[in-house]
Amino acid sequence: MRVVSIGECMIELSGRDGATWRQGFAGDTLNTLWYLRALLPADAVTDYVSAFGDDPFSAEQIAFLKQNGIGTAHSPVIEGKAPGLYAITLDGTGERSFTYWRGDAAARRLADDPAALAASIDGADLIYFSGITLAIIDEAARGHLFDALAQAAEAGATIAFDPNYRPRLWPSPETARAAIERGCMASAIVLPTFDDEQALFGDAMPEDTVGRIGIGGARTVIVKRGGDDALVWQDGTVRSVAPPEPAAPVDTTGAGDSFNGAFLAAHLSGIGAVGATLFAHRVAARVIGRHGALLPADALADLRPDGGTTAFS
Repeated sequence: MRVVSIGECMIELSGRDGATWRQGFAGDTLNTLWYLRALLPADAVTDYVSAFGDDPFSAEQIAFLKQNGIGTAHSPVIEGKAPGLYAITLDGTGERSFTYWRGDAAARRLADDPAALAASIDGADLIYFSGITLAIIDEAARGHLFDALAQAAEAGATIAFDPNYRPRLWPSPETARAAIERGCMASAIVLPTFDDEQALFGDAMPEDTVGRIGIGGARTVIVKRGGDDALVWQDGTVRSVAPPEPAAPVDTTGAGDSFNGAFLAAHLSGIGAVGATLFAHRVAARVIGRHGALLPADALADLRPDGGTTAFS
């Protein structure tokens, strides 16, 4: 099994204590791959496809990924570039806000070279990307990405997509709508968040989101609603799936990303959409009980398919 995620790995500053911060690496598509890697069998191959700089922080990123069992396939190294940076601040309820420095990040060049991109995703069983992946690259690069995804799908890859709408990354809502609609149509599995879809498309209810995306050809649509029930649509059947137990958030950073990773890991194991959604709720609840986007892999050991009795249940 080979899983590929495409997007931007950033320097993350979190866990602020006065003037002191904890530095890590994160980003929406990396976070999702992190949880896939933690939950998939040990012999699964995982690659993070992006573009990296030639600076010390980029070298640390690549080493960090390698140390955690994640390769970088044929991702280019761009001379003179460096990673983006973001800082997380929290209110008293665990809700977070972000400050970004990413305008000239290396990852914006991830799809400039169509041959390198195609080589990076060739042979993948699952390919995951997001609306942020689309937002940080230019129109020509989006074309390269969609061409590569179409070729991979024809070769048998399952394409999964989280629209993950972030208004500040787009020149206009119209541009975002066009790109995200194309992302949904390119994908067999779509994992939107209702608040994002309501903001961009004006959906009144999660059922509107499911209907709109389902028309585009997706086989499975899972509409996330924070700690509330998720709406699960598969092959025309809709179910509402509640979290199995309430969660007390410490830091909601990475909640949706970990949900996506857990859902996709369960899906790859053959679990149906409802069971995979219940499992995803459980993993996300554990993740929001800690600071930062990436929970250590050993903290999920009992949920692995080769680890405790609760695996994918």
